[in-house]
This record gives sequence, C-alpha cells and structure tokens, in this order.
Amino acid sequence: MKTLKIVVHGVVQGVGFRMFILNEANKLGVKGYVKNNIDGTVEIIAQGTAEQFETLVLKANEGPVHSHVTSCDVEYVDVPQVYDKFSITG
Repeated sequence: MKTLKIVVHGVVQGVGFRMFILNEANKLGVKGYVKNNIDGTVEIIAQGTAEQFETLVLKANEGPVHSHVTSCDVEYVDVPQVYDKFSITG
C-alpha cells in the first residue's frame, strides 16, 4: 500500500484544519491520520491510491476557510503500519 506524507505550512492550527482534512479523507476513502506538529505545521499520513492522493493534496493546499496555506511538502514514505481508518491524533 502506498503511503503519502504531507506537511502543511501556514496558518493551519486553530482554524479547523484537522477536521477539514478528516472529512475530506473520509469522503475519499483514504486511511491514516492528521496531527498538529509542535512547529505549527500540520502533518498528514495517508494510505490509498494515486488518484486519492492527488485530490487530498489539492484539498490540503486549499484548507478550510479560516486557514492560510503557504506550502505543502509532499513525499512518499515507507511505514510498517497499515491503517484501517482516518483519524485525528496528537
């Protein structure tokens, strides 16, 4: 299973960003998690297909109405875990 890591920069904490991504991931059928990082970024770990990832990255760049995304770092990563749902952690 392919796993994508997205680190979102900008005004992305305290604006409903994690809930926005949770809803979008569930619509897409993506598994994994979203969490706030101590440095003010938001990290998304997603497992799914390239088509699902394409849409999720677009949504992460868009963000909810009160966010302001300045950039997204996107990379494929190897993780030993296979997720059975998408959740908010941290």
